[in-house]
Amino acid sequence: MSKIRKVTLSFSLMTASLGLLAQDRPAGNADKKYLAEITALKEQVIVKKAFQTIVDLDPQTLSDHLLLTEIPAPPYKEMVRAKKYAEMLKAAGADTVWIDNVGNVIARRKGKGGGKKTVVLEGHLDTVFPEGTDVTVKHRGDTLYAPGIADDTRALAVVLTVLKAMEKHSIETEADVLFIGTVGEEGQGDLRGVKNLFSNKGPGKIDTYIAVDGWRREHITHRALGSHRYRVTFKGPGGHSSGAFGLGNPHNALGRAIHYWSVAADSFSRVPGARVTYNVGVIGGGTSVNSIPFESWMEVDMRSENPERVAGIDKLLQDAVQRALAEENKMKRAGADLTVDVKLIGDRPPGALDPSLPLIQRAIAAIQLGGDTASLRVGSTNSNIPISKNIPAITIGTGGQGGNAHALDEWWMNDKGYLGVQEALLILLAEAGIAK
Repeated sequence: MSKIRKVTLSFSLMTASLGLLAQDRPAGNADKKYLAEITALKEQVIVKKAFQTIVDLDPQTLSDHLLLTEIPAPPYKEMVRAKKYAEMLKAAGADTVWIDNVGNVIARRKGKGGGKKTVVLEGHLDTVFPEGTDVTVKHRGDTLYAPGIADDTRALAVVLTVLKAMEKHSIETEADVLFIGTVGEEGQGDLRGVKNLFSNKGPGKIDTYIAVDGWRREHITHRALGSHRYRVTFKGPGGHSSGAFGLGNPHNALGRAIHYWSVAADSFSRVPGARVTYNVGVIGGGTSVNSIPFESWMEVDMRSENPERVAGIDKLLQDAVQRALAEENKMKRAGADLTVDVKLIGDRPPGALDPSLPLIQRAIAAIQLGGDTASLRVGSTNSNIPISKNIPAITIGTGGQGGNAHALDEWWMNDKGYLGVQEALLILLAEAGIAK
């Protein structure tokens, strides 16, 4: 039997019995003002033509989707896909296309308003899957299977087709529009791509941010689920399990830390307030069954849309770690004290936008006119950054049907997928304004 040196845990020390979908809130009907605005926009001849072009381009959209899916884009290694996507955006007609200092692909389409307003339409380039994962698309009937095919490669194809439709009909906007493929949305990428967009190294002031992520057209994410993620590593001298018996054991300290945190966090989570979750996702360390480990580590995640709740459960982790360290050092019989390193590996800020915001009302109206009922959601997406800065931002779905995100058998089906592209175009034009 092979020695297992790394154990992935999926025990979700979750605080509530409700899943994320249970946090959806029915949006109701859009405000009459915005429903009338979106209706009028949708009835414009040039928009109708663009809608038909999106339908006509559906086979090409799918071809782009499959091509990009089969270009691996593991965490921190998105450049091959980025270069291809930059070529595709340039070929689609963007005024300028570049790859920024962290790897984001940015295509600017200038508006007629002199740069006074900038609107972003974005999908993320990266997937959660490690280097070496087979990303070949498998066709099973009308369903497509491949790692990353729904999250978020379909969004890249949506963004590209919106640009193509605007170019074909020479739809000019008042605002500048940035069509973007971002890096670092998943996992330990820690939103580094979108963080860079809003830094002094970004493309300039962004006034509206529309992210495309997930497949459900009726979903509008307008509340940002904040999170802290840590890698906690206990370290000691290590040694033979018998010959060096009595040394401090990092595994013992890690076990205590997990126990103390889970017990305290469970109580904290039951106090009325915004939902908060906590999870030990990965643990590792040790060399053999008859060796005292020289290190023991875990990676943990905690989330809430309330920053005070995130801070509260974070403090419980810090306290649990220090208590565990002190107890193991007190119990050891020989050798140097254990040490601990607590490294922040993820910091996604929370926030929320008022549903009465024009961007959100326009999205609700677009979904309503498409024959669906919108739901308002909380999520952890690229929109976290602009939402936390109180910049109008939402995350919308691509359309079609999908499932098993982040699994090797992730799938997507082109069930009227063009509808998601049309809604993305409609929301974008409502925010950017069609030039007179």
